[in-house]
Amino acid sequence: MTKFIVYACPTGELAEQLKTYFDKSRMAYGPNMAHQYMPHCTLTGFFEDVPGAVPRYTQKLERSLKRLRRSQPEPVIDVKDLVFRADWHGLELSSEWLRKLILDFVCTATSATRKTPLRPKDWLHLSLAYDFVSEQSDDLKALAVNLVDPQAPVDWELRFYQHNPDKSWICHQQLKLSKP
Repeated sequence: MTKFIVYACPTGELAEQLKTYFDKSRMAYGPNMAHQYMPHCTLTGFFEDVPGAVPRYTQKLERSLKRLRRSQPEPVIDVKDLVFRADWHGLELSSEWLRKLILDFVCTATSATRKTPLRPKDWLHLSLAYDFVSEQSDDLKALAVNLVDPQAPVDWELRFYQHNPDKSWICHQQLKLSKP
């Protein structure tokens, strides 16, 4: 069985700022758990299925997007603010529309070969750092405040990923969330 997941990933100026933050934070303070992933907002939990099921999922994701496209707001995702907790730094995000889209996908993406149900995620966020050395918290916060503007221009893509045992990723689908 292969592991899959659905993310919303930023593109544009905010994505460039996040890349700079990730590069500089890794160089200055070493890797933390956030460095194991590309900048993203998790929309489903990981789920396992056979590789041959990928076309079924990508078709269902595309259909869900088409079904809800007319009610899509601008912006698709509201980037609320940078948030700094003792054990997590990141961007708080909000999008009722995206929650509806993922719920539609979860309810329609059936598979006889998947053993567990798809789980939509409730907390929309983009992690900058977590599982870091607590003494680094203030420095990581200062770096984020200096490099990441939550109001920077951003577009989003809906992406269907495969996560391999060697920690590598394969993106099977990228769907632009900006209105055509």
